[in-house]
Amino acid sequence: MKKILCIGAGYVGGPTMAVLADHCKDYQITVVDISEERIASWNSDNLPIYEPGLDEVVKRVRGRNLFFSTDISGGLQEADIVFVAINTPTKTFGEGAGRGADLQYWEQTARSIFQHATKPEVIVVEKSTLPVRAATAMARILHVGNPTTHFEVVSNPEFLAEGTAIRDLENPDRVLVGGRDNESGRKACEQIADLYAHWVPREKILLTNVWSSELSKLFANAMLAQRISSINSITALCEKTGADISEVSKAIGMDQRIGPNFLQASIGFGGSCFRKDILHLAYLCEHYHLPEVAKYWESVVKMNEYQINRFFKNILANQFNTMAYKKITIFGFAFKPDTGDTRDSPALPICQKLLAEQARICVHDPKALENAKKDLAHFKGDISYEEDPYKAVEGAHSIAVITHWRDYRELDYQRIFDLMEKPAFIFDGRNCLDHQSLFEIGFNVFPLGKPHLTHFK
Repeated sequence: MKKILCIGAGYVGGPTMAVLADHCKDYQITVVDISEERIASWNSDNLPIYEPGLDEVVKRVRGRNLFFSTDISGGLQEADIVFVAINTPTKTFGEGAGRGADLQYWEQTARSIFQHATKPEVIVVEKSTLPVRAATAMARILHVGNPTTHFEVVSNPEFLAEGTAIRDLENPDRVLVGGRDNESGRKACEQIADLYAHWVPREKILLTNVWSSELSKLFANAMLAQRISSINSITALCEKTGADISEVSKAIGMDQRIGPNFLQASIGFGGSCFRKDILHLAYLCEHYHLPEVAKYWESVVKMNEYQINRFFKNILANQFNTMAYKKITIFGFAFKPDTGDTRDSPALPICQKLLAEQARICVHDPKALENAKKDLAHFKGDISYEEDPYKAVEGAHSIAVITHWRDYRELDYQRIFDLMEKPAFIFDGRNCLDHQSLFEIGFNVFPLGKPHLTHFK
């Protein structure tokens, strides 16, 4: 039985290795992490991340051929294949701060692999999102003279969407495996491709050179974020001209050259990938003296920031330009539904801006309330958290819908209206509610890219 080690027990490493273990019963897979708390959670009934379907997969394979441990060096000594799924955040210091990738943990991991791996041949698989040619840098560290082990570095980026990660792993659009264009590199790519071929059709497994694989990951996220920023930019124009963004989205989405995906108007994108990967891409372009290309992609992030700020200004302007001591209920803190992840969620800057206006904030979220508490812990102001959405709206002047959880579409809004101060406002940052019904109940309704429905004359 060959042994696989995955370094990093986060949103990528945990689910990916669970599904891999489920389909590859002839491999022993161990996920390692320096966090004892995280590993303890993976070994418990309370997993460290919420992802639909993940619990069931982990229960099937944990203890059979999937294991979680903090023994990184011991795992490396036995591993034939090492997946690297560690965090590669944006730099907060020095050259490239705020834009380039912080690769210090990635380099430490490479040096640890070099130090502890003992098998004659070891394939190192990049699972983390990295700048193009990062595999070359890792190879330089691994090839400095280990007399017992030959390392081959392969790029196998993840294309998972939080909330649908298990479905994405079970039925991927494609699996990308990039390696060196020589006999050793091609052999390593084939071995990784064979893992996925246990359940993924061969025609969906794409073999490329390592740099194409790395760039494809950055570019895929940049393209998805670009579509979100593009449709969001038009919401502002719709509100000025009387056009309806839902009708515009449907019309252009019916064009086969465009398609309907990622054309839903919203407060903006969030999560751990989009902003980070676009800024990495822009910084990479600048590194290669392509400033025009860098500015083009940076504009996607700027448009996202513009949309978040526009949403806040809409809240302020339509409540008589004052939020002081008014209660506003935040419906949703996760960056998207079906996840507890709050990284780069639009909810955070919205709350920051509201607190600066001395508003009283009450946060509700079905799965992300604990993360919301951590994110807002260092902010001063009147902040409360409520697990019951009806208690969350008691005495509120307004509701801001930040995450389009299905739960929010199924609430009793007549009951909610009766619990709120009057006039009552709803600012729908996801256009996910029935606006006409809300207006008929008595709410003043402010969607994005659509006519505002108010009872003011």
